Amino acid sequence: MSSPPQPGLERKIGPLQATAINMTQMCGIGPFVTIPAMVATLGGPQAMFGWLIGAVIALADGLIWAELGAALPGAGGTYVYLREAFGFRTGRLMPFLFAWSAVLFIPLIMSTGVIGLVQYLGYLIPGVADESGTTGLGKVIGLGVIALVVLALFRRIGEIGKLTTVLFAVMLFAALSVIVAAFTRFDGAQAFAFTPGAFSFGGGAFWAGLGAGLVIAIYDYLGYNTSAYLGGEVRDPGRTLPRSIIFSILGIMSLYFLLQLGVLGSVPLEELKTATSVASTVLEQAWGTGTAKVITVFIVIAAVGSVFAGLLGGSRVPFEAARDKVFLPVFAKLHPKLNLPTAGVLTMGLITAIGSLFTLTAVINAAVTVLVIVQSLAQVAAIVVLRRRRPELDRPYRQWLYPIPTVIALLGWVYIYFSATWLSIGLSVAWIALGVAAFLAYAKAERVWPFGPKGIQESFAGAAEGTGK
Repeated sequence: MSSPPQPGLERKIGPLQATAINMTQMCGIGPFVTIPAMVATLGGPQAMFGWLIGAVIALADGLIWAELGAALPGAGGTYVYLREAFGFRTGRLMPFLFAWSAVLFIPLIMSTGVIGLVQYLGYLIPGVADESGTTGLGKVIGLGVIALVVLALFRRIGEIGKLTTVLFAVMLFAALSVIVAAFTRFDGAQAFAFTPGAFSFGGGAFWAGLGAGLVIAIYDYLGYNTSAYLGGEVRDPGRTLPRSIIFSILGIMSLYFLLQLGVLGSVPLEELKTATSVASTVLEQAWGTGTAKVITVFIVIAAVGSVFAGLLGGSRVPFEAARDKVFLPVFAKLHPKLNLPTAGVLTMGLITAIGSLFTLTAVINAAVTVLVIVQSLAQVAAIVVLRRRRPELDRPYRQWLYPIPTVIALLGWVYIYFSATWLSIGLSVAWIALGVAAFLAYAKAERVWPFGPKGIQESFAGAAEGTGK
């Protein structure tokens, strides 16, 4: 079987590029700015286990993405999965809510990369950032970086694939450099000096801070699904998407654990909890200020690469929704020469710019809570629904040990959601309620469910027709 046509989009992304896109988006600035927060939240070196638990949840969720992406390889990722899974019951409601929310939470997550990037620029340029956060000058620089990223996205997907591979190499060099520098001064006794009573079930520091720590950890792992958003531009998606998702999670998990362990063993705990550019501190202690500044430049470039990859994938969500006439028509238009969704790129760039003006913790909590309720939990339901309702669907990859990973993902996401701040939870519920109201207005105007027919659309054929390339 041939994958359903994606008008205007070109299948130019191969396995290496897909994995590079995922890993570049995952490991931008995230771990370099959140390690101190993770240690402070979990009360000491036991924070290393928070990364591992986060990796288990990410891998379980990644196996959901792998099956859905291989079976339904269309532009927009989750938008397609929810459309195919829930159209029979609720018409266009679920894909609408996802597109409505993705336009918010994807650029918000990207804005955290810009905030962190500016923090590290503070190590290089005095006056850009201080202990309280980004200064006015830093915010201006952040806005300039976003403008450059949006400009860089205006090119053909083949060129973008090559560029992301280069950015991936930069990210890998930066992360490995910090890891090597940390282990040149590694103190095992310091790294494993767990807080006394930390693991006590009667209120130990680890368990008390685990929920908030997992919000941070899962934020740092996000991005393993970016290639699935680009499903309409991936070659041989039935093989490429599952591999790119699983390989990127395992690879980043290894990098994060080594990075966390190395930092714990090379930076005193009290200094670590308040550090604003911990990677630069590690590099300076190991190799001097000059080398630290050079590698910090690579860290900043890696952060730019993460924002680039995230906006690349996210811009395809409103494009696919608009093609289905579920979103504003302007988002369905492609650039006449470059074949990219112009409105999606520009809109998400604008929201990223607005998000970059707020504090890092506030944006992380807001983005993660909205993501969990409209994407993660919805996809848990989607894989179950599709297995039952469409058993004939061609599935080049089937989730290993199903349904165990799906159950793990469900429990993990519920725990993470209720571990966020109550303000963030309240805002996420309000945003969804506003989305439902917007959908009802749209449905009444278009005379679709619940005011008309459901407009069921199944764009992917069953296994009897072939292999799913």
